[in-house]
Amino acid sequence: MNKEAYRKLMKEKLSRIDEEDFKQLCRQIHTNTLSLREWDEARIIGITISAGREIDTEPLIRAMWEQGKRVAVPKCIPKTKEMIFHSITSYSQLETVYFGLMEPVPEKTELVRKDEIDLAVIPGLIFDKRGYRIGFGGGYYDRWLSDYSGESISLALQMQVGEKIPKESFDLPVKKIITESEVILTSDGTLF
Repeated sequence: MNKEAYRKLMKEKLSRIDEEDFKQLCRQIHTNTLSLREWDEARIIGITISAGREIDTEPLIRAMWEQGKRVAVPKCIPKTKEMIFHSITSYSQLETVYFGLMEPVPEKTELVRKDEIDLAVIPGLIFDKRGYRIGFGGGYYDRWLSDYSGESISLALQMQVGEKIPKESFDLPVKKIITESEVILTSDGTLF
């Protein structure tokens, strides 16, 4: 199967999960994430505003604010396929952009340099135990990760993680995948 076929199949599987079950699984992932050493040590965390059947990031963002951490949210630049991060202190600093995504309003937020982000929470649809992912098809994170040297994790349901998925030369792995039942140390990450 190609990446697009994998995306379609996983979106269908995710849509069939009961809403209450999905919320409970997200809560378990939040608990596992908040107990990570990388989370505890991070001062600035890069994280997306979740939508649809992505693992809910709002409780993690609220926890960051409570813990005195800076929340850095990505803003995509479609013209150049680049992504930059801005620090938010409130959801009122966000706007709805293409595909219903929420991004920071540059005039209301402060730019965060890539080298300032201690931990990046990388979204995706499908993952393998090597840390590779199939995202939503824009390639923004693969480009962004190419020269990022901080810690990287992804949040996923156990059903979104397989042994091996197709990867291309520009695909870059995350160091850990946090699911409802385990924290996976990826074999292509720098932890080994």
